[in-house]
Parts: sequence; structure tokens; C-alpha cells
Amino acid sequence: MLLLIDAGNTRVKWGVLQNPVTRHLNASVLAANAETAVAQGVAPAWQQLASVSHADIATLATAWRGLPVTRILVSNVAGPVIRATLTDLLSQLFPATEPVWFASQAQLAGVQNRYRDPRQLGCDRFASAIAAHYLYPQRHLIVATCGTATTVDAVSADGVFAGGMILPGLKLMAESLARNTAQLPQVAESIQVEHPFADNTDQAIVSGCIYAQIGAIMAAIRALEHEQQQTVTCLLSGGAAPYLLPHLGASCQHIENLVLTGLYVVAQSDHY
Repeated sequence: MLLLIDAGNTRVKWGVLQNPVTRHLNASVLAANAETAVAQGVAPAWQQLASVSHADIATLATAWRGLPVTRILVSNVAGPVIRATLTDLLSQLFPATEPVWFASQAQLAGVQNRYRDPRQLGCDRFASAIAAHYLYPQRHLIVATCGTATTVDAVSADGVFAGGMILPGLKLMAESLARNTAQLPQVAESIQVEHPFADNTDQAIVSGCIYAQIGAIMAAIRALEHEQQQTVTCLLSGGAAPYLLPHLGASCQHIENLVLTGLYVVAQSDHY
């Protein structure tokens, strides 16, 4: 059984499924032959899928105990403390299975990483790019992940990760504005808006934060369409995605668990 873990800034997501039975190809073959390496465009059939907050990470022991895990692949952007906690937990539950810690690199699973220093790219962003290219092959993509931070990345139809932008996430943006402006209330928990021109301060903050996020995503879509002279597909993921999606309409599609899906694709490479 394959255990995939996405340790993000606020939550740890995880999924299990049987070890892939599709062809196992090395990384160079995957990169050169992305369209045939796996069942392209087919999302994983998860046997279990869940998430916990960092505060509840100890409860994973109960969730994972007894699982016949033989392979573990982890994406961690939550820092060394969470890594150490997961390492201890995994070693207790699966002493015979060494976890593999996913890291960004120059090329893997059909995606070329054009970051100036490929290793500097957040491994969650690289995994999401791999997942996006796998799910939507031969399409130019904007991949927007809306969590604690919002990242908006460009992936070309031939699998080149061109780079992207990082901005404060929706809740973080609202919290920062409320915290640092003396006369403004705390409204970060009320992130819904029906109209951009609000008639009260609470909703004006919310509206400004939502449309700042939307503006970044739409600007990225327009820039990539201008660059490629073709229609761009936008994928939206992350905890804040449902708040933004109604304001983006048909421009974007909501795709859950992009990082875990990317890990699933990577796990089918002999490299991991």
C-alpha cells in the first residue's frame, strides 16, 4: 500500500491507495514520454483520503495504525518541526518502511522546472504542476493554489513550469489588514461577498481581498494566453478555492488534492 502525505502550512493531507500497477518507468522516460507513462488524465482512486490540522497531527497514529503500508512519499513545506514529528510517527507505525521526502528538481514526470534554482521551488508547487500536466495534458495551464499563501503558476502544454507568483492567502490578507489598521474590525472568518462594491467596512475588506486574489489569477491567465497565443485552462485548488471560484466562473476549474495527485504520479517513477 502506498501512503502519500502533503504537509502544508496549516494542515496535513494524506491518502492511501494500492501501489500503482501501471508501468514503472525511470524519471528520464517519464519526462520524455509523459503522455503514456501513466493513465493520463485519470485521477487516483483513493482508498482513504483525509486531513488534520497541525494541532491534531497526533491523531494520525490512530488513522494509520494497521495499514499495510509498503511505500511512503511525503511533500513537506511546513518546516523542520512538522518533518520531525512525521518522521517519529512514521518510524513508530511503519518501522520497516523508510519515508521518501519529495523535493523539487530540474525535470521529473513530464515536467521541466525552469526555476533559476530548481531546488528552490516549493515541492508542493512542483507536485501540483506535475499533477496539473498529468490531468490536463497538452494544455497551457495556470495552476492557482489558494491556501495560507496563494501561488499562481504557469505550466505550458509541453510540460514546462515557467514560474509563477506568490501572494498572501485570502485569510492571511484579511487578517493582516484587520490587524494593522486600527479602526478596521477582524473579518477574516467572514470571507464571502456578493458584490465588489460593498456598503460596509467588513464587506469592503472582504471584497478587496477576494478581488485582489481574483485579479492576480486573471492577470496570470491573460499573460499566458498572450504569450502562447492560445486558450489557457485555469485550475484552482486549496482551502480558499471555493470562495474564489464563484467570482471566476467558467474561467477556472476546481481540482482538489493536486499535491497528493502529483505525488501519485511521481510514485510511479523508479526515481521514487
